[in-house]
Amino acid sequence: MPTLRQLEYLVAVADLHNFRRAADACHVSQPTLSQQMRALEDRLGVALIERRASGAELTPIGREITARARRLVIEVQDIRDLARRAGENLAGTLRFGVTPTLGPYLMPPIIAALHREQPDLKLHIREGIPEEQALALSRGALDMLLGPLPIEGSDLEVEPLFRERLFLVAPSDHPLAMRSGLSLADLKGLQVLSISRTHHLHHQVSTICAELGMDLLRDYEGTSLDSIHQMASSGLGLAVLPELYIRSDVGGRAGIDVLEPEGWEYTRSIAAAWRSGAAYGDAYRTIAERIRVEARAQIG
Repeated sequence: MPTLRQLEYLVAVADLHNFRRAADACHVSQPTLSQQMRALEDRLGVALIERRASGAELTPIGREITARARRLVIEVQDIRDLARRAGENLAGTLRFGVTPTLGPYLMPPIIAALHREQPDLKLHIREGIPEEQALALSRGALDMLLGPLPIEGSDLEVEPLFRERLFLVAPSDHPLAMRSGLSLADLKGLQVLSISRTHHLHHQVSTICAELGMDLLRDYEGTSLDSIHQMASSGLGLAVLPELYIRSDVGGRAGIDVLEPEGWEYTRSIAAAWRSGAAYGDAYRTIAERIRVEARAQIG
């Protein structure tokens, strides 16, 4: 019979289409994962994966078996979660995924409050790309995630929490920072910085630039909101930053001014997600509500 670990490896390969990335996600070496996939195929007597130079794709029977393997892996994880429950209190380690464009500016007070209320709960915070984390959540590698909508994945419960404004900022000595009565037309042709294109925020900024005729600087993508902030304050270009970042102690407005052109009403929506039917579903919903309350207190 296949082992549970082999099925976990199969699901990871199916999600990531790459043996190296699947091995990284499962915290094993690539040779170990490849060897176990060969062993699984030998044990079942069928080819599950087509190995190509460009990556790995499932065979038709591989897709059928992976769908069943995914359900088994998640069911086993839920059994473990049920066994860890201690009365009405959460216990153990919660694997919590969050986008780096949000977590550092929202989560610290929430984590502190949860620790006071649930001292037996430990949070393993894992920052990452929302699309990749949704896959990790679906296959049981994460328990819960917080990120911008849309969050897409099989068998996920998605709870919209709040909407935050996206602010257009410029260096404090920029000509537009010294003007009043700005219009959207005044922004046409201006250069705008953005975070790397793996982030959902990049796609939002790209859409804004296309709508307003601004020029997205694709050669100067930042690796974090802090790097975007610093580049904007140096005069390299304008930037679009989320409200929670602007209001936070670690972000703020140092060296930049928020522009307020009439008609600028861009926002992003943030949601929490966990697997449908998860053993800790009620607890995850409680955590999500605390995040909602804290975020709304910060942004008013």
